Amino acid sequence: MSSTIHSAPAAPVQISPSGPALFRARYAPASERDAALADPQTLAVFGFGTTDSPCDDPRWLQVPLDEHGPAQIEIWQGAAPVQTGVDGTVRWSHDGSVLFGAIEIEEPGSDIEAAAADAYATLSTFLTKCGFPHLLRMWNYLDAVTEGEGDAERYRRFCVGRVRGLRTLDEAALPAATCIGRFDGVRRLQVYWLSAREAGTPLENPRQVSAFRYPRQYGPQSPSFSRALLPPPATGLPLLQSGTAAIVGHVSQHTGSWQEQLEETLTNLQSLVDAARAQRPDLPAQLGAESVLKVYVRDAANLAAVAARMAQLPGSPPHVVLHAEVCRAELLVEIEGMHG
Repeated sequence: MSSTIHSAPAAPVQISPSGPALFRARYAPASERDAALADPQTLAVFGFGTTDSPCDDPRWLQVPLDEHGPAQIEIWQGAAPVQTGVDGTVRWSHDGSVLFGAIEIEEPGSDIEAAAADAYATLSTFLTKCGFPHLLRMWNYLDAVTEGEGDAERYRRFCVGRVRGLRTLDEAALPAATCIGRFDGVRRLQVYWLSAREAGTPLENPRQVSAFRYPRQYGPQSPSFSRALLPPPATGLPLLQSGTAAIVGHVSQHTGSWQEQLEETLTNLQSLVDAARAQRPDLPAQLGAESVLKVYVRDAANLAAVAARMAQLPGSPPHVVLHAEVCRAELLVEIEGMHG
């Protein structure tokens, strides 16, 4: 692994044509952070919680969401020794096949639209020169995502700023994505992503209206993401499932019941697996040991009960349960996944 700071990712590493690269995502005790970062094939490591854990490695990112249970980290490992660097506000690493990038931007005057436009303009510029121009998966974390009324809601302003920053928007090539609210009171936007040399295949959920086709009642700019994405086979990446909640059509379901919302969310995740298997039949048929799930829970009082239900799932999919704000005020649970 190179620790040199570069202006942009170095020339590509050649991937063997004998088969796809291997990518692995897993959870581990937080005490294993330094060991994970010492591994030359580690692409990224994520910590959770509001207790700061300083580290200047470009592959480390702390997401200030409190987690239920023992402290864990999320580790992404690539197929080959990685190169790392910093380009302005972008931190990056790549293994020759897949690139991880991260941007953290302070909101000017608590203006999330301006911060999103800035972050995505920076991202767009970086993608044009990094050698990995095709976005596969995006994560966005911001404080108080549902604060504000009507079109002034922070999530709606974020959606407007995101498209401003991207400058062009191809609805046939949208990445999978998550946008989640924090409770830390810090007006800082965190954006991180996976991108590749080739485009993936966006997927939609037949049970839901595509987010980019939501009616005007959800804001002046519809959310710009696909429900899931099948990455190019050469990356070795699993099915990438967007943040998924209890929405059927475009309408939130089971208001006031986290239990029913959780079951509806799991049904939607399974629907995405089914849609993916129509194109890639070798994917496991059910969520399970070959899945990695991240569970966001709005009310802290529900964390233990949600964790208990997740522990009962067939196949025991690895997961972490986080206290977070879903992007609709009535939604109590959201789950994202990597599957296969």
